[in-house]
Amino acid sequence: MATKHPDAIALLKQDHRKVEHLFDEFTKARSDRRKQELVQEICTELMIHATIEEEIFYPVLKGRIDRDLLSEAYVEHDGAKVLIAELLEAGVDDPFCDAKMTVLCEEIRHHVKEEERPGDGMFAQARAAGIDMNALADALATRKQTLLAEFRTEGLPTPTTRSFAGAVLQHGAPVA
Repeated sequence: MATKHPDAIALLKQDHRKVEHLFDEFTKARSDRRKQELVQEICTELMIHATIEEEIFYPVLKGRIDRDLLSEAYVEHDGAKVLIAELLEAGVDDPFCDAKMTVLCEEIRHHVKEEERPGDGMFAQARAAGIDMNALADALATRKQTLLAEFRTEGLPTPTTRSFAGAVLQHGAPVA
C-alpha cells in the first residue's frame, strides 16, 4: 500500500502548528539559554516557511486568488522578517526580546488565521482554483530540505523583504 504524503496545504499547516508550539514553549521558558535556543529555532522555521511560500506557493496563486489577500501576505511576511532580524541580532540580551517575540507570535497567528480561514482564506481559495496541491507539495518539501541544509551549514541569512522598500528610520533614546 502506498504511503500518502501531505499535500501543499497540509504541509504548510504542519509548519504552522510547529511554530505555534514553539511560541508556546518560548512563553514557558525560564532560562536565557533555553529562550535563545527557541529564538534560533523559531526564526529558522519562519525563515524557511516564508521562503518556500514566497518562492513557490504564492507565485502559483498569483492571478488565481484575491490579489489583496496575496499582497497582504507578503507585507505580513516582511513585518515578521523585521522582528526576526531584530531577534537574531540581539537575542535574549535585548531588553525587548520577550516583547518582540510576543508581537512576532501575534503577527504570525494573524497571518495563519488569514491563510487557513475556511471559505475565503488563502488556502480555501487555492483549493477552489484547482491547483495541483500534490505536485506543489513535492516542490515545497524539496526546497524546504535544501534550505534547512543550507541554514545548518551557513547559518541563517539576513532576511530579504519583498514588499518593504527599506525605509531609513532613526533610532531614538532607549526606553528607560
